[in-house]
Amino acid sequence: MTGGPALRCAVADGVATITIDRPAKRNAMTAAMWRELPGVLAVLAEDPDVRVLVLTGAGGDFCAGADISELPDINRGDDAHLSTRAEEALAAFPKPTIAAIDGFCVGGGCQLAAACDLRFGTESARFGITPAKLGIVYPGPATARIVRLIGPSAAKYLLFSADLVDAAHALRIGLLDEIVPAEGLAARIAAFTATLASRSLLTQRATKEIVDALAAGEPHAERVAYWRDEAEAGADAAEGVRAFLDRRAPAFTWTSPRP
Repeated sequence: MTGGPALRCAVADGVATITIDRPAKRNAMTAAMWRELPGVLAVLAEDPDVRVLVLTGAGGDFCAGADISELPDINRGDDAHLSTRAEEALAAFPKPTIAAIDGFCVGGGCQLAAACDLRFGTESARFGITPAKLGIVYPGPATARIVRLIGPSAAKYLLFSADLVDAAHALRIGLLDEIVPAEGLAARIAAFTATLASRSLLTQRATKEIVDALAAGEPHAERVAYWRDEAEAGADAAEGVRAFLDRRAPAFTWTSPRP
């Protein structure tokens, strides 16, 4: 287990779970928490036992964003913006990431959720991007990411209004991938992460890198060639075919790219 008292992390059965644990403040992130998150992610990225990462919140909320009382320390322009560093570290995490969202997912909470690969939320989840209530400007990288995720019009709706939207609205615009009953969120996340942990991590890492490059309009042909070479040099492809022919579950062994 790693992480501080307000940012807990545990690993079990191939799944790392980071819990934002400050329920008295709806899990608002302090400067120290933003600063800590990239280091926690770096440790988990290198852990061969970690196949999937789940980010969630304690006490019925995901994250109410940055702690407003600490904004001068958190928000100092994009180059030194603590939330941007944390967001980009989360987006760059090389393995599949899932945000498990209940209650408030607002401001910096949306920033973190959007940096995950997938977002599962309860029927009571509420989403908002609220800088217009404070007269500040949402970080550039976070704005670009939300535009790629939900499109320019939906992004403007959230950023112009600073209104909270419900889970159905979030699902409709692509901010959520799935809605589950509140009492079923943990079970659904457990089942889905077990599925992901049983699949080829090589395929998942290649897919994540290539899809993210395509979504950002970045060159990707070289990385496709790289990952094809990596697959040919590894054992996962042969194991996958053998398992299919033997009508059994594959036992994939690939954990990281060659040096």
